[in-house]
Amino acid sequence: MALMASTFPILPGKTDDWHRFIGELNGARRAEFEASRKALGVRERTFFQPTPMGDFVVVTLEGDDPGASFARFAVSTDPFSTWFLAKVKELHGFDLAHVLQGPMPEQVVDSGS
Repeated sequence: MALMASTFPILPGKTDDWHRFIGELNGARRAEFEASRKALGVRERTFFQPTPMGDFVVVTLEGDDPGASFARFAVSTDPFSTWFLAKVKELHGFDLAHVLQGPMPEQVVDSGS
């Protein structure tokens, strides 16, 4: 299993909207969220990180090839993915497909098992 982590800023004034989005993922859209990640072959864990520089989200993906799974998801067109990607753009201010144009996160330290 491989692990990938990424950090995304929440746009100023959008933190309450982001919490409602997460509420949907943990509530009414939970089954769709789990099915999406299962189809991609990853387990996603998301963390909220408030900082003096603004609020951030730390997302981890764990699976056989989380980078490839992330790339597939970023260009998905099924109804759940379309909704999710639109929410990411609204709350974080960018299209996930454009994130793929930059370098992927690089793991730089691992304390071992």
